[in-house]
Amino acid sequence: MSSTIGELSAVELTAAIRSKEISAREALDDHLQRISDVNPVINAVVTLDAEGARALALNADQLTASGAELPPLHGLPMTHKDTNNTAGMRTTQGSLALRDFVPDADDLIIARLKSAGVVSTGKSNVPEFGAGSHTFNDLFGTTTNPYAPALSAGGSSGGVAAVVASRIQAIGDGSDMGGSLRIPASFCNVVGFRPSTAVIPMPSDVNAYAWLGRTGPMARSVEDIALFMSVTAGSDPRIPHPEGLDPKVFRSSLETDMRGVRIGWSRDFGIGVPVEPEILEHLERQLSVFADLGAIVEEATPDFSEADLVFGNTRAMDFAAGLGPILERSGDVIKPEVHWNVNKGFALTARDLIETTAARTRLERSVQEFFGRFDLFASPCAQVLPFDATLRYPDDVAGVASGTYLDWMRSACLLSATGLPVLSVPAGFSSAGLPIGLQLASNHYTDMQLLRYGRAFEQQTGYAAVAPVVTAEPARLTTVSA
Repeated sequence: MSSTIGELSAVELTAAIRSKEISAREALDDHLQRISDVNPVINAVVTLDAEGARALALNADQLTASGAELPPLHGLPMTHKDTNNTAGMRTTQGSLALRDFVPDADDLIIARLKSAGVVSTGKSNVPEFGAGSHTFNDLFGTTTNPYAPALSAGGSSGGVAAVVASRIQAIGDGSDMGGSLRIPASFCNVVGFRPSTAVIPMPSDVNAYAWLGRTGPMARSVEDIALFMSVTAGSDPRIPHPEGLDPKVFRSSLETDMRGVRIGWSRDFGIGVPVEPEILEHLERQLSVFADLGAIVEEATPDFSEADLVFGNTRAMDFAAGLGPILERSGDVIKPEVHWNVNKGFALTARDLIETTAARTRLERSVQEFFGRFDLFASPCAQVLPFDATLRYPDDVAGVASGTYLDWMRSACLLSATGLPVLSVPAGFSSAGLPIGLQLASNHYTDMQLLRYGRAFEQQTGYAAVAPVVTAEPARLTTVSA
């Protein structure tokens, strides 16, 4: 199932299309063949419009032939995360309640990708309404891991991670509230990036001031992450945040000198977050990569003692605001985890919201104190290795029982609560050959410098180049047990 075109990065493929070495139609044919080859195993692509994509690819080749100026992602085939609205293409959010929903308009991130020349081909699978970091739903079933097709691909951008890892496409759009770009990246040996607040704006009719959820990219290289950001970043008049970052920032050099860079590393975020021992042992060996580059690595962490409160209450409020109305209409077909999160949001009192705001203020002070001493925070991305895909979520982490469907995701949720830009980079494999990701965070709006640090690690290791061999029988995981 090897694919020469599929192995190319987005930077390489768009350059080849621009120089006429490869046509957009050839790139699309490879993309569609790869879906045909591997999707029966991993169940990552859930909606496909091959004919519409062929028309777009033909238009792209005609534009190439015309000699006109070509957009940055000209001719690049891409499926989109099924929580991101795509005009004229079914967008279900993995829910029976929206099984036939076809939006009239693209979400901003999709509109910008299309303007940049992407050939949209379909949608990738998600957990229902993006709730949880394991991709399963009653509409399409379970997405599994290209490196081990009986195990989880993570979520909620699990479909995106699986298509990028399995060489269906070079980059993809995802979103991240509690680790939905980072945990599947860790599970599938790709790069996942959660940008700073409103760097990629998320216009909303419900809450234009929402800050916890983000949209962002996945890819197999940091260079491709920067390319994606260069066409999707930029202000939007519907968002009342500061300007954020000029997209030109992401076109600057990725080179950096790690000598003297101060890195704070934490095994447990200073609050006893459980992590499987093999993950910790492996990542602590990987920290020598930074030391060899001249960085200074030591044990240190911001004070995360109130981050669970900030994340949990903010997420619950956002769920209640965004999903409360649809639960009222179609609650009988929506999974219990969504009900729990929405009900928690509606149960919040004024005192709860006041305490949450105060706790977030104290968390930010701690974060700024940390970055007064350090340039980078490093931590485990996922607390567990990819797990049995028939589970709803892990029953325990390193012997500590999971009380809710979010407990095993705390390593990502805690950093979401800070609002910082966060990057997950491939950091190698377990003794059983399962991917392990390293989570890196830097101060607000230092997104490009964070990518430079991640690329420095990537260049020394090259783990993302290790491709999965997707040859197992289909997992047939349509029923997920409690």
